[in-house]
Amino acid sequence: MRRTVCTVVGLAFILFFSPSRLWAAGGELRVTVVDTETGKPIACRMHLKNAKGAPQKAPGAPFWRDHFVFPGKIALKLPKGTYTFELERGPEYVDRKGHFTINDGANDEQEIDLKRAVDMAAEGWWSGDLHVHRPAAEIRLLMQAEDLHVAPLITWWNERNLLPDGRPPKQPVVRFDGNRIYDLMGGEDERGGGALLFFNLKEPLPLVGPPKGTGAQKMEYPPSMKFLLAAREQESAWIDVEKPFWWDVPIWLASGKVDSIGLANNHMQRSGMYPGEAWGRPRDTKRFPGARGNGQWSEEIYYQVLDSGLRIPPSAGSASGVLPNPVGYDRVYVWVDKNEFDYRAWWEAFKAGRVVVTNGPLIRPLANNRLPGHLFHAAAGEAIELAITLNLTTRDKIDYLEIVKDGRVAQSVRLEDYANRNGHLPPVRFTESGWALVRAVTDNNETYRFASSGPWYVEIGEKPRISKAAARFFLDWMNERTANLKLDDAEERAEVLKYHDEARKFWEARVAAATAE
Repeated sequence: MRRTVCTVVGLAFILFFSPSRLWAAGGELRVTVVDTETGKPIACRMHLKNAKGAPQKAPGAPFWRDHFVFPGKIALKLPKGTYTFELERGPEYVDRKGHFTINDGANDEQEIDLKRAVDMAAEGWWSGDLHVHRPAAEIRLLMQAEDLHVAPLITWWNERNLLPDGRPPKQPVVRFDGNRIYDLMGGEDERGGGALLFFNLKEPLPLVGPPKGTGAQKMEYPPSMKFLLAAREQESAWIDVEKPFWWDVPIWLASGKVDSIGLANNHMQRSGMYPGEAWGRPRDTKRFPGARGNGQWSEEIYYQVLDSGLRIPPSAGSASGVLPNPVGYDRVYVWVDKNEFDYRAWWEAFKAGRVVVTNGPLIRPLANNRLPGHLFHAAAGEAIELAITLNLTTRDKIDYLEIVKDGRVAQSVRLEDYANRNGHLPPVRFTESGWALVRAVTDNNETYRFASSGPWYVEIGEKPRISKAAARFFLDWMNERTANLKLDDAEERAEVLKYHDEARKFWEARVAAATAE
């Protein structure tokens, strides 16, 4: 199958306005943003700054940190001065950048077009953001402005509940605009061991938050496993590990009840990087230095998960409404046949691992014409060779394009060589069970901007790969977690340690059952 690469870049232009009508001070610019192909107005996001770099708001437009969204038309009443702007509509459109000057009395209008670079949904890849804290009243416009298709909205967490009367709505899942879906029943439990996200529940969990005046990092009781197990009692539940480096990750993994892990998480931000691990397990900054280090640490942990024999797909979430990201900056694409897309089908395909995650480059990969999540089988003594092909669309320069096999880089390909090979990557050969994925990382040094496929799995001779080193990685983590537990009440401590002990036994058994070093 022929696969091609497409690179897109932003366009800049300058606007000047004539004083055709007097204002007391400053002027007005009426902006219409249209889709290049259809000529019709489309919702989008604008980052508008004055000469001092201060973000500007627009009356009536949903604003967050440094940007606002609008439904294709907006009137900007601004003081006299020079302004810079960036217009975006998610990663599938070419962004537009420029600057303009407004004088007193300026009164003008401008039409700006946004060109679609790729239509992921038309290829069967449907976008979602698993961590959205924005108001329900704004979610439709926010999703349209980011060309996002799935958003389970976080409406309850710890002791906060934003649902009317605290109860689930009669129709929590809403489909609009033809193929966009949001769910009003997303939840989050954030405490000393980290954060879990809950989806597709029929009822909110009775979460208990940290004592008044304390941070979540001091909240060790009740244990997070209590709520994870309560959620799993609901048949439709989906449980997401919000970030890989939270202290309780080995406990959650050992339970066998985790559905996804936040590989493209909210520490990776559009305009920078949250450099540390908050109250999670800190990384070795010598191995993972600088702004990219936190993202590389997330990858390292996720690879250890896969290498320990656990088949869990990656996920993505932006935490817009808490952290500076726009909705959909960190997003997961799930492959569903475009004629069969609905909310249930999206989650089922997610469970099957047919996913890619990204906060920049857009990849559509296949291995031997199979989507991520596929399990390849061979008899003992036989070998399997994976020929990976992909389409790639990017606004950023790609630093490296790699195939990761069993936690290590198996092939590294320059973008020029990839293009010359018509999107074909060098083959990867397996003589033993294992896994592989493909990732593309940009040369942005201020944040970790990347894309990753979910893994493909290889099983030879009915002997799955369980790495002893990976299992020991989590066993050591588990022991460190127990050693650092700060909980004075004896009964509470005993309840928490019960889950620690169960997890420790799981990882000890995993070490004993290892099939690879």
